[in-house]
Amino acid sequence: MQRRKLGKTDLELPILSLGASSLGAEFRGVSLDEVFASVRAALELGINFIDTSPFYGRGMSEVLLGVALKDVPRDSYNICTKLGRYTVEHFDFSARRVAESVDVSLHRLGCGHLDIVLCHDIEFVSLEQVIQETIPALRKQQEAGKVRYIGISGYPQKIFHKVLEATDLDCVMSYNQYTLQNTRFADETIPMLLDRGIGVMNAGPFSARLLTNSQLPDWFRDPKEVQDVAKKAAAHCSEQGVDIAELALQFCLQNEDITTTVAGSANPNNIRKWVQWAENPVNESLIAEVQEIFAPVKNIGHAEGLPENN
Repeated sequence: MQRRKLGKTDLELPILSLGASSLGAEFRGVSLDEVFASVRAALELGINFIDTSPFYGRGMSEVLLGVALKDVPRDSYNICTKLGRYTVEHFDFSARRVAESVDVSLHRLGCGHLDIVLCHDIEFVSLEQVIQETIPALRKQQEAGKVRYIGISGYPQKIFHKVLEATDLDCVMSYNQYTLQNTRFADETIPMLLDRGIGVMNAGPFSARLLTNSQLPDWFRDPKEVQDVAKKAAAHCSEQGVDIAELALQFCLQNEDITTTVAGSANPNNIRKWVQWAENPVNESLIAEVQEIFAPVKNIGHAEGLPENN
């Protein structure tokens, strides 16, 4: 698995990483066998960076990962978890909860230290609190040796600019905003991150199944016009004998400005398939054709969080 350096950190991450939201049953019910087989397959294939959160499965993802990684040498993998978002509607970015959340994640994961901790979906709260209270509290956890690197994650690009105007970070994670259909992360934010040496992580290459042949989740929020065009794009790929999901993943992985792209599944066969896709030749002409299909809805997404953060 090809690796890239994460900003100014000493982490070298695989270009494809495992997202553990699916292990917390965020998309469907999962069995323990599926969870353990997925983690094992990822590690065997060189996907040794795993992204999770207390929000995923309301703790289930971290707990199951802790069990799955129990006998895995700690220096053979890196873990990213998050804090601040704990249920669909419950957020707590207070300094007190930062310390509690780090300790709870360490207990669940049983990993000794956390390689990266991100403030999760900060668009739902006051960015002033994140800047003035959450990040300084997280830096204290870093100084204590519990956390190696810190950052923020979310959907609107505005949040990255606002926070970085006022403070410094080690890395950030954007989701569903660097895909075949939506490249706002690269258009608006990545140049700033590269200038400052901040690590660049991309999540959601399939845009919550929009760029697959699977049924969209009930909570999917992009407009119907985007969904309709995505169906046309998927059909065009199928006519060429290609799964649009393969093209979507390859599109993300070939961007050398992005250290790693996080994709999630609780199906080990999916993970093996993704690694094969990563190794396949990239059909540049088909990518261009698909982007032309998406042109009328390029960069159209949805509002997320507080209005002032969009």
